[in-house]
Amino acid sequence: MPVANLKSHVAAAMRLFRVPTDPDLTRAQFDAFSKQIPLLYFILMSNTIAVAYTYVNVAPDWLTMIVPSVLTVAAALRTFWWLRQRHLVRSDADILRNLRATNWMTLPIGAGFTAWSFALYPYGDPFAKSQVAFYMAVTVIGCIFSLMHLRSAALIVTLVVDVPYVLFFWATGEPTLKAIAVNNLLVSGAMVTVLFIYYRDFADLVASRKSLLAQQAATQALSDENFRLANLDSLTELPNRRRFFAELSSAFTDAEPRSVRVAVGIIDLDGFKPINDNYGHSVGDRVLIEAGRRIREVCEGFGPQRVEFARLGGDEFGLVVCGDPDDTDLLRLGERIGDQVKLPYQVDTAHTGLSCSIGFALFPQSATTAEALYECADYSLYHAKRHLRGRTVIFSSELEAEIRSRGVIENLLRTADFSTEIDLVFQPIVDAMSEHTAGFEALARWHSSRLGLVSPADFIPAAERIGLIRPLTQALLVRALVVAKTWPDHIRLSFNLSAHDVCSAEGILPLITIVEKSGLPPHRIDFEITETAVTFDFVRAQQSIAALKATGCGISLDDFGTGYSSLSHVHRLPLDKLKIDRSFVADINENPVSHKIIKSLTGLCDDMEIACVVEGVETRGQLDSLRRLGCDYIQGYYFAKPMPGDAIGGYLAKELQRLDGAATPAAKVVA
Repeated sequence: MPVANLKSHVAAAMRLFRVPTDPDLTRAQFDAFSKQIPLLYFILMSNTIAVAYTYVNVAPDWLTMIVPSVLTVAAALRTFWWLRQRHLVRSDADILRNLRATNWMTLPIGAGFTAWSFALYPYGDPFAKSQVAFYMAVTVIGCIFSLMHLRSAALIVTLVVDVPYVLFFWATGEPTLKAIAVNNLLVSGAMVTVLFIYYRDFADLVASRKSLLAQQAATQALSDENFRLANLDSLTELPNRRRFFAELSSAFTDAEPRSVRVAVGIIDLDGFKPINDNYGHSVGDRVLIEAGRRIREVCEGFGPQRVEFARLGGDEFGLVVCGDPDDTDLLRLGERIGDQVKLPYQVDTAHTGLSCSIGFALFPQSATTAEALYECADYSLYHAKRHLRGRTVIFSSELEAEIRSRGVIENLLRTADFSTEIDLVFQPIVDAMSEHTAGFEALARWHSSRLGLVSPADFIPAAERIGLIRPLTQALLVRALVVAKTWPDHIRLSFNLSAHDVCSAEGILPLITIVEKSGLPPHRIDFEITETAVTFDFVRAQQSIAALKATGCGISLDDFGTGYSSLSHVHRLPLDKLKIDRSFVADINENPVSHKIIKSLTGLCDDMEIACVVEGVETRGQLDSLRRLGCDYIQGYYFAKPMPGDAIGGYLAKELQRLDGAATPAAKVVA
């Protein structure tokens, strides 16, 4: 046989006597082995005591008393040591070291018991000698079975005990003992074969279990990742809406039985949509990510309350505040968030700014269910955006009364007869220099049979919420056009459209049809569109405005300066008039800032070659200041309050008399 082959066979044989180093296999071996090793020592001790007892009167004391005692005590100590190992948590290196130590300890222990047995043999009679042969055969079989999980140790015991055993008893020449030796050799060989098969199956089982655990770990990791993705907002990497409501439900379940406070907050970024429209969605996404990061830092550093933060969608974020917060805590949290959101955002080469409105609701004061608590927070946000933009609002009894009132208005509006309950009044729009009426703005008034006079600020939003705004707009436009046909040809009609009218194709087309059927020339009609409608969906609003312009109607941008439309919007729309909100007029003669704002806006109108209309003029001093600033048209109580349609004829007649009577003084004033 070549030397190389011999070396390889020797190496393979040597590997059989080594402890494997695979951590999973060695740990499995150790766990199984540690449960069986006490049984091995029990077999050794009981069989040893039995043989020693047989020879106690025929062999020397050192062989029947001292040596068996030493061997038994050693076995007992090892048994006690192994019993202790079953309750200890060991490292892979520790397990490998113990198995290797056990592997090598089988050599002296096996040799010691074998040598003792051979030393006793000569002192016995045939029966005693047969017992030694039986003792060694049975003990080695028991040891092999007990060591089956540590193949190397079992093989060492087989070689250390069986080889001397066979040689010793074969050398006696006694046929019975020779037969016993051969029989033991055959049985040991069969057991070693079984040992190899069992060990192979055991190793395969461990490997299979390892593979199964790896698959389970991979499956669990995939499940965890899917759960994470299902609860994560892909843009901001914040918890998403689903995760938010799960946290809210959990927090509510925890707080309810303990009667501790928990709060829900909803944050809306004010001024985000113009950033999207002006700079594009990629820039808008970056601003959203940065705003989310800032708010999260505030929430993480807000103690002692725990704040869960999530993105609900669009530019809206949610908060769940645990830890028994009170109103002061919520206002402090809202202030910190607002301060961070207001900091400038670097957008390419320019800087832009945002603010945020926040609505909070507190359990148990505001609501007794998680769903109702969220609805209360949503209404607080709605109130903040309408009346306290950029501020924090906590749900209160006053807001609860508003909700009830809003519900009553919505229910009554659903059953209202538009033709009898909702009237139109008209407010003059006057030429600033000549003081001649140039047109009238149509304004809706609802006289409810149950509520009395309901403000447009209440029922118009209600009609938008319940989907009645479009039929209401169409019904009122028909009636306004009928009234406008009775006016002189130079008098124009201004009519307001909502965001729902402007931002849907089904809202504009019926209005165009109504105008065409009315018989009133389209050039005498101005449709007023708010900044909110423009920013709600600029592209759709642009298309609707283009369609109205194509029919010959004029377009006015209403309430300019109070919303979040940008100058780029103004430049990109085919506007005829810009209406400056009344909030800048009230203190125009006392507040230099208001004066400068109106001056800037009138300059903007001059640059764009569109007319400038100012609302809310109530005094002669305001009118004179607006004239000096170059405003084109005036609207306000200084000239007239809104009036019914049948009063317009008388108003125009009185105006004509007034202006004719004051023609010369007026000319002097102008000069």
